[in-house]
Amino acid sequence: METSIQRSLNDKLYDRRKLGALELEKTVRECVVHDDHEKVRLIIDQLCHDFAYAVHQPHARNGGLIGLAAASIALGPEVARYLGEIVPPVLACFADQDARVRYYACESMYNIAKVAKGEILPFFNNVFDALSKLAADSELSVKNGAELLDRLVKDIVAESAATYVSILQSPEQSITDAQLDENSPTYASDAAFPTAFSLPSFIPLLTERIHVINPFTRIFLVSWITLLDSIPDLELVTYLPEFLGGLFKFLSDPVGDVHTATQQALEGFLTEIKRIARIKRGIEESRKSRTGRMSQSRTRSNSDSGDTEEGIRLSEKMSLDESGEGVPPLEEKGLSADGSWIPGQDVLVDHQKILEILIPFLDAPGGLFTLNGDINRPRGLPHKTEESIQLTALRWVESFFEICPEDLLPFVPRLLSHVLPAIAHEGEIVRSAAMKVNTALLSLIMSLSDDVAGEPAISPPMSRIPTRESTVSGDRKDSQARQSLSKDSDLGRRTPSSIPPVTTPIPPPSPTPPKTTDLDYSATVNALTLQFLNEHEQTRVVALEWLLMLHRKAPRKMLAINDGTFPALLKTLSDPSDQVVTRDLQLLSQISYNSEDDYFTSFMVNLLSLFSTDRRLLETKGNLIIRHLCVNLNPERIYRTLADILEKDEDVEFASIMVQNLNNNLMTAPELADLRKRLRSLDTKDGQTFFVSLFRSWCHNAVATFSLCLMAQAYEQASNLLQIFAELEITVNLLIQVDKLVQLLESPVFTYLRLQLLEPEKHPYLYKCLYGLLMLLPQSSAFALLKNRLNSVSAIGYLHIAPRASSASYERPTRLKGRGDEIKWIELLEKFKSVQDKARRQQMQYSNNVKTSAHQGSMANGLGGGGATASILSPSRTSTPTGSATNAAGTNAPRAGRGGAAGTGGGGGGGGLGIGRLASGRRGRNKRNGDI
Repeated sequence: METSIQRSLNDKLYDRRKLGALELEKTVRECVVHDDHEKVRLIIDQLCHDFAYAVHQPHARNGGLIGLAAASIALGPEVARYLGEIVPPVLACFADQDARVRYYACESMYNIAKVAKGEILPFFNNVFDALSKLAADSELSVKNGAELLDRLVKDIVAESAATYVSILQSPEQSITDAQLDENSPTYASDAAFPTAFSLPSFIPLLTERIHVINPFTRIFLVSWITLLDSIPDLELVTYLPEFLGGLFKFLSDPVGDVHTATQQALEGFLTEIKRIARIKRGIEESRKSRTGRMSQSRTRSNSDSGDTEEGIRLSEKMSLDESGEGVPPLEEKGLSADGSWIPGQDVLVDHQKILEILIPFLDAPGGLFTLNGDINRPRGLPHKTEESIQLTALRWVESFFEICPEDLLPFVPRLLSHVLPAIAHEGEIVRSAAMKVNTALLSLIMSLSDDVAGEPAISPPMSRIPTRESTVSGDRKDSQARQSLSKDSDLGRRTPSSIPPVTTPIPPPSPTPPKTTDLDYSATVNALTLQFLNEHEQTRVVALEWLLMLHRKAPRKMLAINDGTFPALLKTLSDPSDQVVTRDLQLLSQISYNSEDDYFTSFMVNLLSLFSTDRRLLETKGNLIIRHLCVNLNPERIYRTLADILEKDEDVEFASIMVQNLNNNLMTAPELADLRKRLRSLDTKDGQTFFVSLFRSWCHNAVATFSLCLMAQAYEQASNLLQIFAELEITVNLLIQVDKLVQLLESPVFTYLRLQLLEPEKHPYLYKCLYGLLMLLPQSSAFALLKNRLNSVSAIGYLHIAPRASSASYERPTRLKGRGDEIKWIELLEKFKSVQDKARRQQMQYSNNVKTSAHQGSMANGLGGGGATASILSPSRTSTPTGSATNAAGTNAPRAGRGGAAGTGGGGGGGGLGIGRLASGRRGRNKRNGDI
């Protein structure tokens, strides 16, 4: 350059530098006219090294920038061969500390790009990187200059990115570089003319920049993403998984413009994915339809032509055309059914990668901002913003059920882990969206093929568990884990209609079922089981409804799962929600429906073990659980199994409480009316067997055994039991149970018994039983109630209290005579005595242990030990938990004495005499009896 031009470009005044740039432009134009490219290259080299790279001379840098712009304008179309030297120094000035240098760099690049146009595209990544940083510049003038440059580059990209080929890239050079061979699938025309803009090389830069948090940079990135997606030939949606996670994070930006622009960009991508899926589905259906028509035509041709040579040739020709070896299908040529190419039919969208990215955003706020270990959640993020992110992710997932249902199956367990908690979201919109996704998931699973119809589901072998205590060990837990789910064949003798329907509506199967049935049942069940710990009731209910559906659909697959589902279901019975307990009981009943005896027994053993360890559950929900199981399963099978287990139970205290609860349900529950009828038919083999099975277990509770004999009309056996009662310790709890029984005698359940009082000759021992019961009671309201009932019968009944010889003809032959000898009554009485003696010995041993420990405590503490002893001895081991069970049965012994008629259902009412009332009736006469 001439010395005057150098001096002008180095001047501190802008006008002087501008005059120098105009002189430089004239010089370069003359060189171009004379084809003196060597001098042009020397001038550009001097502008770069002596001016633009002069870091410590800001005026020289400004002069170099305006000089490079002037040289580019002078070069015109010839600027392409010099852009490799011109662009780098200009881009270096974008990061200068001086704001004026950054501004002039934007101005210089604007002029260069305006002249170069499409030739600037090979430098797009560098320009884009520089502009992304200037978008957040603190100087307003620099930001405005960068915005002008950004608009120009966007216009160039929108116009030329998909098709522009640099003039420096000749077809001959391209073919040489490609090194094509005859086996390569790449077409020569594609390799000969590569475009100047390369989207694959740009995506890594976008993936790196997408994690910024500056709102201005985010708006810049979203605008470029929207622009590139609007260019049809680029197909940015193919690379969507590379930056979708970062784009979703933009929704958390507190700036409204960023949120709005991001939402629009995401909606555009989702619409495009749907369009591509519809196009591919339509082409696939068209091809199948055409193939079917060809097959039918070939069949007709074969039938018409017979075995002639012409017919065979025609058939072979059509087969060749159909297979694609003769005439390639239209889709393989990139054409539609009518021969035209449809935009989007060859675009590949990785649906599974997109789903991988979406799943963490389904859960707010825990998993929204930890994608790839990156935590970018702004402080004080508004709740509405978090809700918007979760809602957007739910809508995307819902759309994928229409786009690619077959790709969703591997994600079902993870989707359930995120969607089910969202069902209980405090926002109505999010709850609604989560319910839609849940419904779509149900429809997807129901569209899968079921287990083979008629193929029996064989329960896996399990260890024999003779008593409830053996289940406490780890072996029991392992056995139950293997037995977590069972088959879905039937529920004993009940029909499936007895199971209440699930409240959540299950949608009909999808009209286009997915191609694969590869659902991971084990992972799905584990994900649902974890939802039992969710704090929201609705989530737990839906999780149980899912398990119900899965077990109905694929009982064999569910049974094969070896995990802790079954123990978790038992634990869920302690849930405070009645809806959860009801669903849980439905599932447990469904699992045990006509299961193997070992499996069913194991279920009953574990249920009793749960009641034993959780007495509050037995008190609050014990009757509900027993009654619900009796509705859904065979009640006789339940009572027989529980009776066999309780008979061998070493914990006589718990056995007594449990027998009392079972007996209360047996006497009052409407669901057990058939069992009560069976007990009254002791003239049959089944009735006798059932009575004996219950009697041997009911021996743990004296009053329950007596009431069982009354229900079975075994009045002579009941009378014999009363004689043994005289040898028992008459405790408050026993009197409370007798009081409750008296109340129940006035209920509709014992109507037959009251009517039998009118036939003393046929039922002489009935009078003896009732008068014996009257003698056990203190003179309380229950005593008066029973006395009034007996007095209301004709006085002639008193003459038949003792059996006479003539009454033998009226006795039922199935009680203690004739065929009734099949029941060994004497052995049953001996069984009753032995069980009651065992209970008395255990109680005495426990009392002695308590006294010993209390005495040792008083000796250690010195004075005041007597008070401690009294406080320890007052609540006995039997009375306290038994009282709790009595409360569950309806007597409310420790709190208040509720009188009145008998309660209904499950022993819940009872209206028994409370301790307070019973004590008040005798307080004045028996002050010395400390137990009353």
